[in-house]
Amino acid sequence: MVKGWLISVIGLLGGILALAGLIFSQWAPSQIWVATICEVLAIFCLTLYLARNWERLKSFSTQRSTRMGANSLLAILLLVGILAIINFLADRHGGRWDLSESQHFSLAPQTYRVLGELDRDIKVTVFSHSRSPGFGAYRDLLESYTHGNSRISVDFVDPESRPQLAREYHITQLDTAVFQSGSQTIHITKPTEVELTSALIRVTRGTKKRILFLQGHGEREIDNRERDGFSLVQEALLKQGYEVDRVSLLQERAIPEGTAVLVIAGPRHSISSPELERITEFLNAGGQVLLLVDPETTTGLETLTAQWGVTLGPGIIVDQLDRIPRGSPTALRVRRFTDHEITRDFTEPVIFPVARMLTFDGVAGQGREFTPLAHTSEKSWAERNFDDKNPVFNENEDIPGPLILAAILESKDSLKNGPISQGSLAILGNSTFASNAYLKFPGNTDFFLNTIAWLAGEKALVSITPKNSVLRPFIPNPTQEHMLLAIQVFSVPMLLALLGYTIWRRRNRL
Repeated sequence: MVKGWLISVIGLLGGILALAGLIFSQWAPSQIWVATICEVLAIFCLTLYLARNWERLKSFSTQRSTRMGANSLLAILLLVGILAIINFLADRHGGRWDLSESQHFSLAPQTYRVLGELDRDIKVTVFSHSRSPGFGAYRDLLESYTHGNSRISVDFVDPESRPQLAREYHITQLDTAVFQSGSQTIHITKPTEVELTSALIRVTRGTKKRILFLQGHGEREIDNRERDGFSLVQEALLKQGYEVDRVSLLQERAIPEGTAVLVIAGPRHSISSPELERITEFLNAGGQVLLLVDPETTTGLETLTAQWGVTLGPGIIVDQLDRIPRGSPTALRVRRFTDHEITRDFTEPVIFPVARMLTFDGVAGQGREFTPLAHTSEKSWAERNFDDKNPVFNENEDIPGPLILAAILESKDSLKNGPISQGSLAILGNSTFASNAYLKFPGNTDFFLNTIAWLAGEKALVSITPKNSVLRPFIPNPTQEHMLLAIQVFSVPMLLALLGYTIWRRRNRL
């Protein structure tokens, strides 16, 4: 006959085996047979324990204290079960709320738009581990992406434990994410929403669209890393999945085929008539052109814009309301936008160090649709006197605002057949805003890249501005310091002491 102490050991062993099987099934799901053996042995041990102690348990269950305890235990189990079911349903079908002030844990509306249009499976392999700096950022962001579209699958791989797989994916540094879709593969090394969404778009595109920058007239160079260069523009476009190059119409007889957008960024010298004819032919054939024209420059583009009904106004714009505080009177902080697809979701201002106005003549531009993108306040004007460091509006010389700073021109036929089916012309009255010195401002990046994306016919490919954490420390004044001292150091402890004394007196009276 089995001794009593041995039965107790068998019962304890059964509980341990049951717990071990549960843990092992989660720790090593690929070896589920080990967990199965543990659970089978646990059932055997627990069944033997119950059989040997059945009479004792039966008599114990008839006691009043046992019935009361069983009711309490049953209530607790029911509550735990209800909470487990609610948690399960919330995890599978519940919504997500971000209550942070800057919406730091929410994806941008543009990213949700991309996720909503995703029509193919995407596999994301992140080569990282829990101790690396980017692991947490990748995990949190990609969880939001998979919640937004179930066609995205994510797998985290430790390159130190699986070096062969890391070599197959050509991984050279930790915290690298690989996006795969069909034959397309994109590597990124920064766990930011900008990089992830850009990779998501690039990996789902069959071909890259080509952006060409005109050169030969003192335009801003895309390989110039100085403050006035456009190297950051080139990097931003490459991250968005474009092919970026330069073109000289002094050497080419026509703009190369396959060009999605031609950018003319701040020319300083005149563009010849044959070059303007080639640009016009490109527009008439359905091409897309972006003009960044600085104030007080004569480049020959005036002839091209006049054909579309646009006049590049004289002077430099001054705005008393929308200007950079303590900056130059001509340094604009543009925050008045129209309801166009390019500027519809704008929350950040665009910094224009200097700018010129645009005007549209409906007669000269007959057959064209003119859509302003940004304009100044009613307290602005186009200043004609450049010698005055503190300009004042002169009714006889200056042009009063509000003034248009940027606009889109389309053929009215294209509006019937689709917004990008015919040639379109985007004109911005400044090129400095996209230079290396100013492109770091979130609004400037959004404005430039959104314009390029719209012209290229890729409305989903837009700039995602990184979210900065909002830190606003409370610095009390002397009166507030005294109040905090009185409340925290004296009032609260005295209140707790009084409450304790009251409870003590009442208990002694019982």
